[in-house]
Amino acid sequence: MSELDLPKALAAAREAAEAAALVLRHYWRKGVAVELKSDDTPVTVADREAELAIREILHNALPQASIYGEEFGRDDSNAALMWLVDPLDGTKSFVRRTPFFSTQIALMHRGELVLGVSSAPVYGEVMWASAGGGTWFDGERVQVAQTHEMAKASLSTGNIKTLTRDARWQALGAMIADSNRIRGYGDFCHYHLLARGGLDLVIESDVNILDVAALAVIVREAGGVFTDIHGHALSLDTTSVLAGTPAIHAQALTRLALPH
Repeated sequence: MSELDLPKALAAAREAAEAAALVLRHYWRKGVAVELKSDDTPVTVADREAELAIREILHNALPQASIYGEEFGRDDSNAALMWLVDPLDGTKSFVRRTPFFSTQIALMHRGELVLGVSSAPVYGEVMWASAGGGTWFDGERVQVAQTHEMAKASLSTGNIKTLTRDARWQALGAMIADSNRIRGYGDFCHYHLLARGGLDLVIESDVNILDVAALAVIVREAGGVFTDIHGHALSLDTTSVLAGTPAIHAQALTRLALPH
């Protein structure tokens, strides 16, 4: 990463997240009209204006990097250095006046996610992390829990519709029965809890890389393991998540494996 000034990039990502927060708070108070995209997911002026604010700051700070954003698409001018941006992850929550939405900004360098900022401006949380720099929340470095036994583990699920369609659904039910408790915090919230020791495992079978790229760095730098549900490293094509403390992640990966 010699050609990449990681502290400068992280500072830019944090500045961009705060710029997006100003936009989102404004429209949260004012209210917005809702449109539907071609995939029937909602989008608002808040999504678009927040991404434009983010793009301007990131481009000025790191003009050599390309940007892949939820609302304005992917610029492949530099595939080796790419910002991954979801300006308003949780638009459905936003339009229903539920504070479980966030801004997600990550940087991928030569295929590796090297920094992430996760900002939930109405919920009131910002977390960030960079490769080798740890994970930070409210000015303090945080770590995942030291949970080793499933019987003591707290699990959380998010989008899991696909998981209901095969044998993994029964495996998940058995794992829930063996765990300490099950919750469904969803979105950024359960990843923040995982990174600071409040949860031990997060499972999602239906996500987009822009939803989770920053959160992957945050969990990893807090000492956790973050893969897709098959145990593979994240890529631009990732659509699922298995994230947890090292011991609980390993147990869950074995239990959720599809039979050959």
